[in-house]
Amino acid sequence: MKYKKYYLLVLVVIVIDQISKLLVYQYMDMGYRGEINILGWDWARLHYTLNPGMAFGLRIIPKLALTLFRIAAITVLTYFFILQIKNKTNTGFIFCLAMILGGAVGNAIDSVFYGVFLDGNMLAGSPTPWLHGQVIDMLYFPMFEGRFPQWLPYMGGNRFLFFSAIFNVADSAIFIGAVSLLLFSRRFFPDEETLGDKPLTTEAEDVSKDEQQRTNEAETTSEAEEVISEDTSTKQEEHIENEEQTTSETEEVISEDTSIKQEEHIENEELTDAINQQKNNTEDFG
Repeated sequence: MKYKKYYLLVLVVIVIDQISKLLVYQYMDMGYRGEINILGWDWARLHYTLNPGMAFGLRIIPKLALTLFRIAAITVLTYFFILQIKNKTNTGFIFCLAMILGGAVGNAIDSVFYGVFLDGNMLAGSPTPWLHGQVIDMLYFPMFEGRFPQWLPYMGGNRFLFFSAIFNVADSAIFIGAVSLLLFSRRFFPDEETLGDKPLTTEAEDVSKDEQQRTNEAETTSEAEEVISEDTSTKQEEHIENEEQTTSETEEVISEDTSIKQEEHIENEELTDAINQQKNNTEDFG
């Protein structure tokens, strides 16, 4: 049960991401015409747009290659995610992986299926709607705008808008998970200076450590039993020696007492004989 919370977080990110995208597709007009201010704030808006590239509208590689890369990355990340759960890695670290995995799956669903099932979503000029869907973005936060100072090379005098990128819930989950890994890596792994300094322990290493710990405990117990046994034997030997010594002393005392009594008895008999002899001599003289 305690491991289900990680899988549940992945599922929650995917569900919220897909629901928000389908609601935008169903009820909003694309572009500035369909913009909606969030809670009346001008700097927080819902803006429906299609993104043929990566997160935050970046376009680096062709669409098909990007979709295949997403599938491969999700496969590797899923394996790594499950491995960390089995190895009982730090909870915060696994939560970050869950956020990233959920976001990656959410955007991959758009790329693989939206071109087939949503009208007008397939990237123009694509040979097939499969794997050529465009990601739906809607979160837009144009907080402030202005112009770069004239003295800046290349950009001087150009207009800028912060924050100009339009993104979605999946992008947000990936961003939050990745930034949290960078900010809290030392807290997740306090014994390592950085996340990459030392490879994460494998399940076999954990089992080996457990076996070593049990062996050490068994050796400690055995040593303790030997010490107790030796101490008990020593005490028994001392007790036997004390009893033998006591018995010997008692016998010596009894023997001495008997000898003394015998000597006294002999002396008394000799004294009695001497008295009797004297009496006899006295009678003969009279």
